[in-house]
Amino acid sequence: MLKEWKLYDTVPESAAFARQLGITEMAAGILWHRGLTDIEAAERFLHPEKQPFHDPFLMKDMDKAVARIKQAIEGEERIMVYGDYDVDGMSATSLLVHNLKALGAKVSFHIPDRVKEGYGFNLPALQQIAAKGVTLLVSVDCGIASVDDVAAMKGKLDIIVTDHHLPGDTLPDALAVVNPHRADCAYPDKELCGAGVAFKLCQALWRELENEDYAQDLELVALGTVADIVPLTGENRRIVKEGLATMQDSSFAGVRALVRVAGIQDKALNAGHVGFQLAPRLNAAGRIGSGEKGVRLLLAENKEEAENLAMELDMLNSQRQAIEQEILKLAEDQLAGKDPANMPAIVVAGENWNPGVIGIVASRLVERYYKPVIVMSIQEDGVCKGSCRSIEGLHMYEALKKCSDHIIQFGGHAQAAGLSVAHAELDAFRAAFCQVAAETLSAEDYIPKVKVEFELAPEDITFELVEELALFEPYGMGNPKPLFGCRGIRAMGAAAIGSQKQHLRFQVGRTSAPINALYWNKSEYAGIVNAEAIDMVYSPAVNEWQGRRSLQCMVDTLGPADGEKVFPEREQLVEIYRFLYAIQQQEESIPYTAAELTLSFCQRGHHISLYTMSTGLRIFQELGLLRLDLEENRYYLPKATGRMELEHSPTYRRHR
Repeated sequence: MLKEWKLYDTVPESAAFARQLGITEMAAGILWHRGLTDIEAAERFLHPEKQPFHDPFLMKDMDKAVARIKQAIEGEERIMVYGDYDVDGMSATSLLVHNLKALGAKVSFHIPDRVKEGYGFNLPALQQIAAKGVTLLVSVDCGIASVDDVAAMKGKLDIIVTDHHLPGDTLPDALAVVNPHRADCAYPDKELCGAGVAFKLCQALWRELENEDYAQDLELVALGTVADIVPLTGENRRIVKEGLATMQDSSFAGVRALVRVAGIQDKALNAGHVGFQLAPRLNAAGRIGSGEKGVRLLLAENKEEAENLAMELDMLNSQRQAIEQEILKLAEDQLAGKDPANMPAIVVAGENWNPGVIGIVASRLVERYYKPVIVMSIQEDGVCKGSCRSIEGLHMYEALKKCSDHIIQFGGHAQAAGLSVAHAELDAFRAAFCQVAAETLSAEDYIPKVKVEFELAPEDITFELVEELALFEPYGMGNPKPLFGCRGIRAMGAAAIGSQKQHLRFQVGRTSAPINALYWNKSEYAGIVNAEAIDMVYSPAVNEWQGRRSLQCMVDTLGPADGEKVFPEREQLVEIYRFLYAIQQQEESIPYTAAELTLSFCQRGHHISLYTMSTGLRIFQELGLLRLDLEENRYYLPKATGRMELEHSPTYRRHR
């Protein structure tokens, strides 16, 4: 999917700003782009390890929570930590259990079963916990929406809620509700994840009970912070930076085992390693197994137990990937013959789709169509459990709020949420949600964007620039990796590399001293890059090989240069369709990417760019004349009926 560049405005103050901070103008401009426009804020960002944590008692109800937990420890009461089955919930649970034990508490934990119990509190579980003699329950990463369940346990079980999800109109009537998003909470950093809020509770407990400043166990907090995709700004930045530095030599055997099973024990760990390698393995426990296994891993007290659990989660992750592909195929089948490009949002549902995997499927569909997506699993009890993913421009929680008449319960953030809908209300909910999306989003919102810090020719990259950019790590939401752009360049020597020839390498810059560029999983673009002028968005990097260091470009986005952006008119569309039809007649499908089709079309004597071919394919899909099987990565031409009415294509209409 081609992305539109979003260049930042010029920063006239960058020279003076750079001098005051002792950095280059380019680095000063990047800080400015992130809203860091004063020296103090910039210093905190560049050196988070030097900044003290905020006082945890600034959080509303923190004093009440600490007083009750202190009473429970001193009275040897049984405490239950009630968590969630995602990485944030597992990390928060492990963190609080570990610290309560260290403080002398009698503590156990409960992670709800995703299928049988669902997200958050459920009354039978609370009743069973109370029946076992537990007198105090502390939630982490959940509970803010469980108003009725908390009310039902009044007088039977003391409950402290710690959470970071957005509160509803009514807070649960708990002993304490610790959540920085409370309207009456003065805590200055609102973007903590569930593990981050649990960390603040631990800080408060250690100060009150032992008069100690607690800043340990940040590897656990970093796991939850990165996995929950909260902004890596403020306290989250220090948490992740220091947490990453301790993961490989963590005092937690389970963290070390997780790093080893992911095969990254010899790497300098970054947020990407957590998000794409560690978190999926932990998440697999809650998605298709039991979230309790993730907590048991993180709390494992010996190497053997940790290694066994890590291997088990690794196998569960492989199973999760297979299930994900199966559901993705079924979801795509539901969209076949429809016009996703003209839908304001996508809502798909299937019977007994694994509720633990539908969130990943929703993310894949957002990547494919760049629309808000909700994937629902229709359960045997007549309830549809859904996972939601949004795009910039639509606040998912607020959108669901507007559809609340059709929803049993929901909760979440701006970009992701979960919900339950009665099967009888599914069609009405789908219509209401699509209506909200249509009224909220503009045509411009549906065009994916890539933020470009500056235009920078590859030959102007220096080792000093790459080293300075390292000050901006860790990268993540709220602090994306700085990307640079160059327009209309001619590449050389494009070729497929990798064990399966899946990656693309080419050279850019001066012919006397070219720089390598790498584009992961895009080897099909080799012929196009050799043939066409391109616009490239990339991040500068250093490659180290056999003791030698060289500069390189890690490509984020490739697109056609302006001269290549020729829109296909009717005559050319007819030629492309005949070309596709001939391939299908010979091979029964069209097992080629847009880039491969472009090259093949040119080899038959036609001059066409990748932009023109991609636009033609999109028009055919919008008209229902072409379908893409994402699992098999091949196109199909269904049997055509009647004349091709181009005006029925939104892409063609916009062009006209």
